[in-house]
Amino acid sequence: MLLRHGQTIWNVERRFQGHTDIPLDETGKAQAERAGRLLAALRPDVIVSSDLSRAVGTAQPLATLTGLVVTLDKDLRERSGGKWEGLSDEEIRERYPKEREAWDPPDGERAPAVAERVAAAFQRAADSIPPGGLAVVVSHGAALRFGMERVLGVPEEISGLLGPLSNCSWSVLGQRWNRWRLLEHNAGTLPEPVIGDDR
Repeated sequence: MLLRHGQTIWNVERRFQGHTDIPLDETGKAQAERAGRLLAALRPDVIVSSDLSRAVGTAQPLATLTGLVVTLDKDLRERSGGKWEGLSDEEIRERYPKEREAWDPPDGERAPAVAERVAAAFQRAADSIPPGGLAVVVSHGAALRFGMERVLGVPEEISGLLGPLSNCSWSVLGQRWNRWRLLEHNAGTLPEPVIGDDR
């Protein structure tokens, strides 16, 4: 299960956060508490989080309720935004129109590199749980999307196929026959069992 961090003031202001360590705001803390209560009911085996405080602050309520320790993995950090960090979307459009069109921040991290490191972190989390177990991975919107697209085999030329994740919403990935599958995306309620033809 892949959980995006709760809201920050920079989310509200539409500022590019990247590696800048912005904490949760009061709404984000409430979102994290709610998510923690819901996800604790699933009895996760492992909680892994980006080392940035907005992700750790989102993971902590779940850890408190389950008694699990949050394992930090810096490979789950958000994409580095280079010169965009701290700028609003409007400022980015004004100062860097070509780069904004391509969504390629100057001096920032390239999307394929983000996808590679986050996908590797997903695999480490999956390898750390018993068969049928559950890992909750707490990270960031772009990082999670790039990582999901990589493990699902989405070609780079159609990156962005998956829509964004809202603050404190999650996606559910599973593995079957050594392949990753997307089971839910941008959810905010507990997953329901699916009875389908592929069971």
